[in-house]
Amino acid sequence: MNDPIAELCALLSRLPGIGERTAARLAYYVLGADPSYAAALGKNLTTLHSRVRRCERCGNYALQERCNICADPRRETRILCVVARPQDISALERGHAFSGRYFVLHGLLSPLDGRGPESLPVTQLLSLLDQESVEEVILATPLSVEGEATALYLAQELKSKNVRCTRIASGLPHGGELEYSDQVTLSRAFEGRRDV
Repeated sequence: MNDPIAELCALLSRLPGIGERTAARLAYYVLGADPSYAAALGKNLTTLHSRVRRCERCGNYALQERCNICADPRRETRILCVVARPQDISALERGHAFSGRYFVLHGLLSPLDGRGPESLPVTQLLSLLDQESVEEVILATPLSVEGEATALYLAQELKSKNVRCTRIASGLPHGGELEYSDQVTLSRAFEGRRDV
């Protein structure tokens, strides 16, 4: 007979950022909680894929055909921010620094993992630019090798469009110490400096 706690721990440990000990802690928490909590959690997980879809315009997760951001008439339509994952939108929205619309790639170029240009929704992005009066595309992919490669590829593809293409800045985090920063981050911090 299979051990249900071990099975739950194995499933939880497959989640990103969850190791074996954290998975065990979560499993025992659920087991010790009121059974209604486990039932609600299970029901939510079971119905998640049928209740959430991708926004037809930007690819963000949505409950309707369009996500809340695309459906909001107050959003700036001339600026489009391209991100790798839907959770990147959540991070940007928490910062309240961007009031435009988004486009989600749902991945990055990674030849070692078998993800080439054909794995990105570039055709949809270019089509969106043809349909809407976008003046600037901000490439907000991660500041990693894959993110940089994806940004460079997209910038090349966007050259045929009459839009300004920009890249998010990179540098030192607020409160960061110089001695703990890597060379690339320090170099970019100096390259991206501005007048005070």
